[in-house]
Amino acid sequence: MTATRELGRSGLQVHPIAFGGNVFGWSADEKQTFALLDAFVDAGFNLVDTADAYSAWVPGNQGGESETLIGRWFARSGKRDNVVLATKVAKWSERPGLSPDNINAAVEDSLRRLQTDHIDLYQAHEDDESTPLESTLGAFARLIEQGKVHAIGASNYSASRLADALEVSANYHLPRYESLQPEYNLYDRVGYESELEALVEREQIGVISYYSLASGFLSGKYRRAEDAAKSPARGKSVVEKYLNPRGQRILTALDDIASRHAATASQVALAWLIARPSITAPIVSATSVEQLHDVLAAARVALSVQDVAELDQASAQG
Repeated sequence: MTATRELGRSGLQVHPIAFGGNVFGWSADEKQTFALLDAFVDAGFNLVDTADAYSAWVPGNQGGESETLIGRWFARSGKRDNVVLATKVAKWSERPGLSPDNINAAVEDSLRRLQTDHIDLYQAHEDDESTPLESTLGAFARLIEQGKVHAIGASNYSASRLADALEVSANYHLPRYESLQPEYNLYDRVGYESELEALVEREQIGVISYYSLASGFLSGKYRRAEDAAKSPARGKSVVEKYLNPRGQRILTALDDIASRHAATASQVALAWLIARPSITAPIVSATSVEQLHDVLAAARVALSVQDVAELDQASAQG
């Protein structure tokens, strides 16, 4: 099994791939959710990432469905101690923002749905500029003092706001964000690499990146415009965004390197993320156990320096 990595300076030890719980209660029902979580943990991985907002976008859902299913799995499986549990607050319309009152209410709701007495990593799902950073961080500090939260993280923060938050933590002697959750993959590189990467490396902040396979494009599923029909829900948008000369170059490089490693394009794209020094664990999603085992195998793909250079060159802007 792959070695664990510390998430920032939190003391939390995680394996190099995280499971994204956005599919629970959406494209994975309760039975499938339980099977996926069992397979993930039984394969030796431990970081499960969800949010109170998952999956409010599904017709008939209200939000909280993912946490509820994870909580039921904890109760049935007895595997809570095998999981580093990460969830989020701020983005759900029922519990919006990062005011202390909202954080206090949201964490109690999440703990109840998750059927646990603590959250390992509690993340601000998005920035809330209407609430002073010292108020937000103060509320998180009290949750840590009460033992309800072990560490805190930020998601979708700009470099400037993350730097401001770190400064407030230092000045007010408050807990700091130990992790960042940004969009980052082999195609979508500029937003993270331009400013955030240098900051997280300098401050030793862990990174759990989302959209790790660019909505499935980096799996090689979409190679022609006609392939949009393979996923009516999002295929058209994926093809429009990624199917261009640069995207084709990336797929070609993934294919070439995958053939050398007897791997898949998805595994190589994830291995590229895992190999990047600033990345702790890319987030992956899967709706079948077979698909999950396929992406988890990325942790065993050891890219050479030349492999990484080829991928960097193929995915370079311009």
